[in-house]
Parts: sequence; C-alpha cells; structure tokens
Amino acid sequence: MLGEATKIGILLGTRGLVMSAIREGRAADADVMLELAERADEAGMDSVWVGDSLVSKPRLEPVAAMAAIAARTKNVRIGTAVMLPAIRHAVPLAHSLATADILSHGRIVIGAGVGGAFTPGQAQDWIAAGVDPKTRAARFTELVQVMKRLWTEDHVTFAGKHFDLDDVTLNPRPVQAGGVPILLATHYRTGSERQVLRAARHGDGIIGISDYPEDFALTVAKVDEMAVAEGRDLSTFEHVYYMTVHINEDHAKAKEEAEDFLVSYYGLNHWGDRWGPWGPPDEIAARMREFADAGADHLVVRFAGWDQLAQWERFENEVLPAFRH
Repeated sequence: MLGEATKIGILLGTRGLVMSAIREGRAADADVMLELAERADEAGMDSVWVGDSLVSKPRLEPVAAMAAIAARTKNVRIGTAVMLPAIRHAVPLAHSLATADILSHGRIVIGAGVGGAFTPGQAQDWIAAGVDPKTRAARFTELVQVMKRLWTEDHVTFAGKHFDLDDVTLNPRPVQAGGVPILLATHYRTGSERQVLRAARHGDGIIGISDYPEDFALTVAKVDEMAVAEGRDLSTFEHVYYMTVHINEDHAKAKEEAEDFLVSYYGLNHWGDRWGPWGPPDEIAARMREFADAGADHLVVRFAGWDQLAQWERFENEVLPAFRH
C-alpha cells in the first residue's frame, strides 16, 4: 500500500459508464471499471469505491459491482461512496453485504448516507423503491442499527418505526469481526447536529464530501468529541474524504471537461468550487495534502472526465509519487 499516513483510493465510474453508453446509444460495458480496479490494485492503491442511486442517476447496482471487483482484485478495500441503504430493506441488504465481504475475503467497507430528496428527480429514487422520502433519515438510522446486530448476534429482535424483526438469525456473517464497517456521511455544510450524533453513536467512521478543508477539520473534531462522549474507541474510527478532480495543465480545458462531466452526472453543477481542483498534478497533490492535514486518514479521488483511463494514468504517474514512502 502507499503508506500509513494517508490512504488513497479512487472512485470507479459506475455512473460514468452508464452515461457514456446512453450518450453513444449502446449497451453499458463494465470493462473499463474492472480494468481500473485491477490497475489500482496492481499500483498498490488502498481502495476502490463505487457510487449508488436508483433511477435519478442510473448506474450499476453497487453490491453486485463490488462482488465483481472482488473477483478481479486481491488487496484493495472495496467501498461505496456513498450508498443509500434506506432505499433497501435491512435484512436482505445485510445478507448481500455479508456475501460480498466473504467473496472479497473481508475487504468491503460501506460509506453510507441519508441521501437527498430535494428535487423531483432525487425523490424518485425513494418513491420507486416504495419508501416515503420524508422517512429516509429515521429509516437510515434504524437500518444501520439492525445490520450491525444481524452481523454480530443471534436471535435479533428489533421493534422500530421502519423495521420490525422477531427472532432473526442471519448467516453467513461477514469475514470482518464486528461486521462490515459503515462510515456515515457527515458534512459541515448541513449544520446538522443529528447527523453528527448519528455518526458518533452508530458509525465506524465518517465520510465527507463537498466540504472545504477547514470545514472538514471542524467536522472531524466535532464528531470525534461526540464519539468520545458516547464511549466510542477512536483507535479504529475512520475519517474519509471524497474529492473530485480533473488533471490537465490547461485550467480552462480542465474546467470545461470537468463541468461537462458533472452537469451530465447531476443535471447541474450544484456544488460549484467545492469540487476540484481542475488543473496540473501538483495542484491536485497540494489539495489532497490539505485534506490530509485537515484530518482525512483516507482520501477517495473521483476523476471528473469522460476518459477515466487517461485520468488514472496521469494520476498514477504524476500525483501518486508525491505520496509514496
């Protein structure tokens, strides 16, 4: 791996490959995703990650994608950045993730969030799954509790508002002691005390996105303080930051392609300069160091560009060397 100080992973484009197929009028092809996973593994990267959404942003289903990646790699951790667990039922999801963990020999990690329902498009993910979007936060909290118990206990009984289990024992269980780690999405920009408390009480760490480095540092400090107050052991508590970059010496061209990719991805570039940088390798590396200094012990890098392999090659050859020991 690249070194203990800062772990580094890349996002695999399960959304991008579907967008490309739609643009070109052909069937989706996962070969580039799997090739990138293999290359990252061979390069000594720490992790690879896939995203999640249902109908609002079409992409590959994440658990199936992680299982395929597990079959093609040996060492990288395989995660979601981020999963929307609450569009699913807790018991079959716990079963699927335990199976993926077994297939990967204990390499699965889940970044998970409540998810948005702020536009009609976003709300369709929940409605299509038969879930009231207004219940997603409470449902998410219960789901995390239920899965953790199913992975570690026999005869689980749970009486909640959204899940009701009576004497359920789930097998097989994950390879990892304590179950698959779940990192809860926690963002400074939301200002949500409930989000911070949920991460501190129920998460195995946090995953941040769209914060500035100084914001992420405040989030890390706040969650850690609350986790200690909750009696949590911080020695294995993870702080992950997910960033989006485009590598090109020509800033104008980098910005143009990155914005074209992100607008196609989301329908709009709704986070502005919270994404980036778009520019040469030294600027990418410098921004990564800022987040590491802000408390990120693991960085997930997404390439905002249509040619993912070209971006990866530049990242591997011109950015990663700055982080190797």
